[in-house]
Amino acid sequence: MDNFDMSKLMSMLSKMDKKDLEKGIAQASQILNSKDRDEILKTLKKQGK
Repeated sequence: MDNFDMSKLMSMLSKMDKKDLEKGIAQASQILNSKDRDEILKTLKKQGK
């Protein structure tokens, strides 16, 4: 991860509710376990807009 900032990550996590946190963890797991990471990241970026 480029420019990984643990305090920023912890701040983001503390603001999420359980449902959002579980969804985020599931998406991260999917990305890490996928051979097509770039495509998944592009899809997530489009959904975030």
